Amino acid sequence: MRVAALIVAAGRGHRAGTPLPKQYVSVAGKSILRRTVEAFEAHPAIDRVQVVINPADRALYDEAIGGLETQAPCPGGETRQQSVFMGLQRLADDPPDAVLIHDGARPFISAALIDRVVEGLRAHDAVLPVIKVTDTIKQIEGEIVSGDVDREVLGRAQTPQGFRFDPILKAHHDLADTANLTDDAAVAHAAGMDVHVVDGDERNIKVTTPEDITALSANAVTARTGMGFDVHRLGPGDHVTLCGVRLEHDQALIGHSDADVALHALTDALMGAIGAGDIGRHFPPSDPQWKGAASRQFVEKAVALIADAGGQISNVDLTIICEAPKIAPHVAAMTNSLSAMLQIKAGQINIKATTTEKLGFTGRGEGIAAQAVATVMLS
Repeated sequence: MRVAALIVAAGRGHRAGTPLPKQYVSVAGKSILRRTVEAFEAHPAIDRVQVVINPADRALYDEAIGGLETQAPCPGGETRQQSVFMGLQRLADDPPDAVLIHDGARPFISAALIDRVVEGLRAHDAVLPVIKVTDTIKQIEGEIVSGDVDREVLGRAQTPQGFRFDPILKAHHDLADTANLTDDAAVAHAAGMDVHVVDGDERNIKVTTPEDITALSANAVTARTGMGFDVHRLGPGDHVTLCGVRLEHDQALIGHSDADVALHALTDALMGAIGAGDIGRHFPPSDPQWKGAASRQFVEKAVALIADAGGQISNVDLTIICEAPKIAPHVAAMTNSLSAMLQIKAGQINIKATTTEKLGFTGRGEGIAAQAVATVMLS
């Protein structure tokens, strides 16, 4: 069964109280619409994603969706019903077997909910996800309660609403000149189709008010933590390089690159936070191009990978383990060096040093070790 997703994003969203239509509002570096589109593009059951927009918003759309492989957007109409019909007509150029019609301002759509709707379409022409009403519902006349409503027969409709393609296209065609219907299940029902219900998802909210955008901001970012550890032995030389800073010393760190043990540990922590492997995968010591290389290149590569993943570095904590040289006099310079490499403020960086009380290889002055922890916020 070939399934298309039709994402309706032609509305203006005035109730959200934002200067832009709400679907283009950026939350944690990513627009609401992009989050919605990405959810469908990532789902294995979805073969095609078509977005319907207000033609005046094309520049906003291009900025929000840039880099995704979704096809060109379709212009929408004055009402949601008109916009959906125009989107269905665009899909009819290469008709799918089924279509999932979804609100562009519902970015919390889960793969499990998409699964339920798609599975329902294997046996039914129309599928509607609903949330059963659990509150007691009262009928009100003026300021007086006039009775109770049976909540057992009530449900809150959500999207994506799924349909076999040909019947829903015909339903929209036949009802195009009727009064505005607020969702596609209503169009299907008015056309005589039986609408099958499946369980919705309480998290699948439609962003409507400023409070919804605040809630989205709170839930849109995930904290990821990575850890790194590295060791380099000491040998003949007159300085060591730590955090990109030269420290005069009667020995030097030995390694294929500049042997900046602190930056190596930090690189592993940063890459670990986004699941990007380790320094050896990206900069193998067997590769002669890294012989004598400045380790800041490794950190800058990790920073670029984090940016590509849609992440931001929250903070790093670095511990240098050695008997000598003394680290404390150089912490400020090291912090400023890392601030420039990581593109974060000095207050987000913590550098400290310790010894092993003369125990082990660091205690005997045979080498320097470093460990790092990095937290990255992924949207």
